[in-house]
Amino acid sequence: MPSLKDLSERELLALAISNEEEDGRIFSDFAESLRAQYPASAAVFEEMALEESGHRRQLIDLYVERFGTHIPLIRRQDIRGWIRRRPAWQVLPLGIEAVRRHARQMEEDAGRFYTAAAARSTDAGIRKLLGDLATAETSHTHSIDAMERQHLAGGVREAENDSARRRFVLQIVQPGLIGLMDGSVSTLAPVFAAAFATQNSHDAFLVGLAASVGAGISMGFAEALADDGRLSGRGTPLLRGLVSGLMTMAGGIGHTLPYLLPDFWTATVLAVIVTVLELLAIAWIQWKFMDTPPLAATAKVMLGGALVLAAGILIGGG
Repeated sequence: MPSLKDLSERELLALAISNEEEDGRIFSDFAESLRAQYPASAAVFEEMALEESGHRRQLIDLYVERFGTHIPLIRRQDIRGWIRRRPAWQVLPLGIEAVRRHARQMEEDAGRFYTAAAARSTDAGIRKLLGDLATAETSHTHSIDAMERQHLAGGVREAENDSARRRFVLQIVQPGLIGLMDGSVSTLAPVFAAAFATQNSHDAFLVGLAASVGAGISMGFAEALADDGRLSGRGTPLLRGLVSGLMTMAGGIGHTLPYLLPDFWTATVLAVIVTVLELLAIAWIQWKFMDTPPLAATAKVMLGGALVLAAGILIGGG
């Protein structure tokens, strides 16, 4: 696999053409995927795709003039040590701000590439074009700001950011919080009932592990089958089910792990401490993302957890 310094001028131009084509397609993918929910941002990425298309035509014209009509296929992944571009489908789930940051990073990477390629060229025409493109790509971060000011003016950007936050809460936070609450609270009773009934850490651990895994699977399927997300806007069932199932399992495993310790009372005290921390985490998430007053969130979660914990201890101790 060659490095950038091993490429001839013909290969540098071929690589530049491939890069512009790939970047243009990524921007077009961003625009198409964002059009329904973020039409203003989609317009920004459409303009960026058109600019990449213009750069590609310039490079092709110069290539044909210097080297003929056949353009060899050379891509980023063919060059040793070169940064690989993340496809649109990997970036889009991260949210609108992540997409905007990725677009800026793409332009900065392209500017560095053209600067390095221009330094490698000895042909005056090729060197000039690559240098001009390096300047253009570097200045594109300012162009992105200008396009965003044009298309995202009048509170549009804030509205899109609010929409993105709501989608994140609906698709990630809400199913995750439900899972964490179920795992942290509902498994308290079987874990502590088994612990106080047997006075054996290993037995309590096995019960807690089984309850956590079982609850995780159950909650994952329940969340995934609840609705398909088309009408509710809650996103894909698979993602919601996965988030809910994993958080349910994590909530139950947290206060189960202390029972890996052989001493029963040490493990139990540590499990109670972990339980309090889990309940405080739930209250913090409710305050942070659900706008629940912190004292009210803490009081409700602690009361519910205390009742379930007491039920488990009383049943096991009886």
